[in-house]
Amino acid sequence: MKLSQFKFDLPSSLIAQYPPKNREDARLMVIERKTGKIKHKHFRDILQIFDEGDCLVLNNTKVFPARMYGRKEKTGAKIEVFLLRELNKQMRLWDVLVDPARKIRVGNKLYFGQDGHLVAEVVDNTTSRGRTIRFLFDGNDEELRRTIYSLGETPLPKYIKRKPEPEDAERYQTVYAKYEGAVAAPTSGLHFSRELLKRLEIKGVELAEITLHIGLGTFRQIEVEDLSKHKMDAEYFKVESEACAIINKALDNNKRVCAVGTTTMRALESSISAQKRVKPVEGWTNLFIHPPYEFSIANCMITNFHLPKTSLLILVCAFMGYELTMEAYKIAIKEKYRFASYGDAMLIL
Repeated sequence: MKLSQFKFDLPSSLIAQYPPKNREDARLMVIERKTGKIKHKHFRDILQIFDEGDCLVLNNTKVFPARMYGRKEKTGAKIEVFLLRELNKQMRLWDVLVDPARKIRVGNKLYFGQDGHLVAEVVDNTTSRGRTIRFLFDGNDEELRRTIYSLGETPLPKYIKRKPEPEDAERYQTVYAKYEGAVAAPTSGLHFSRELLKRLEIKGVELAEITLHIGLGTFRQIEVEDLSKHKMDAEYFKVESEACAIINKALDNNKRVCAVGTTTMRALESSISAQKRVKPVEGWTNLFIHPPYEFSIANCMITNFHLPKTSLLILVCAFMGYELTMEAYKIAIKEKYRFASYGDAMLIL
C-alpha cells in the first residue's frame, strides 16, 4: 500500500490539547471487525465488555522529561535538545535531536540551566537532526539524572500547541508506568484509572505487563510513498515469562487478548514462538506493521485516534482492515471525537 492512501482531512480543532478531567471519561468507539458495527460509549464501559479470563496487555514503559532547552557556546543561540536514549552510562553519551539543527556541529558545547551549570559537548552527527552528545558532569549517575530531570520538561508532542503544565507530568503517564525509557507515552493506556484497573481485576480480567520504550521509531514521520521501503528505528522491548504465561493461558482458553496500544501490539508481534504463542524475549524491534499483515497474538485492541499518514494509523488499518478503519475515522470526525495523545479511544473487537 502507498502512504498517500492514509491521508485524510483532520480539522485541527479535533486534536486534543488537554486531557479529559478524569482518565476514564474519554469517549470510546467500539467496532466489531466481523460485522462492521460501530457503537459509541465511554472508556469506563470496557468493564461491561471484558469478562473473567480475558487478558489486557499493557505497556508499562515510563516517560522521562526528554525535552531540554540549552544555549550554544559563544553565540548564546537557544537550542532545543530532545533526549532520545542513553547510549553509554559511563561515558554519559546520549542520542538526541537538536532544533535548529543547522547551527549545531561536532565540537560545539551546549549549556543548560539558568547558570549553564550542566554542559554537554556534541561528539557526532548521526542524521540531519540527530546528534550524539556527551554530558560533562562531575557528579555521580544519580546526580546527573536528577539534574536532567530538574531541567527537562514533559515531552508533549508538537501538535499540542502549548507549554507543558505541572499536571502534564502526571497525566502524560499511565498509572501503571514502571520502567523509565520512553520519550512519548503509550497513549491508549492513559485512559485507565487505578480504580478501573482494580474493578477489571475484581471481575477476573487478567492484566499482563510488557515493556516497549517508545522512541523515534513510533513517532518519526514516514517519508517514502512505498511503505515496504520504510525503515523503523529500533526500540527496546522486553516480554517476561510471567506475562507470557498470562497471555498464553488466555489464548489456550479462547479468551480475548487485548493489546492496549499499537506499541503493545508491536512488542507482542516481535515475541512470537513457532507455536504462535508469546515467548520471553528482550532486545530491539524495528517491526513495521502495515497491510497486509497476519496477526498472531492479540484478537482485539484499544487505541487512540491517530493523525494522518502515521505508522500508528497504518498499524490500525492492518488490524481492522483499511476500509473499515477509514469509515470509522470519517464517523469520528463527524461525531467530533478528540484525536491524538490526549484524545478519545477506540476498541476494536
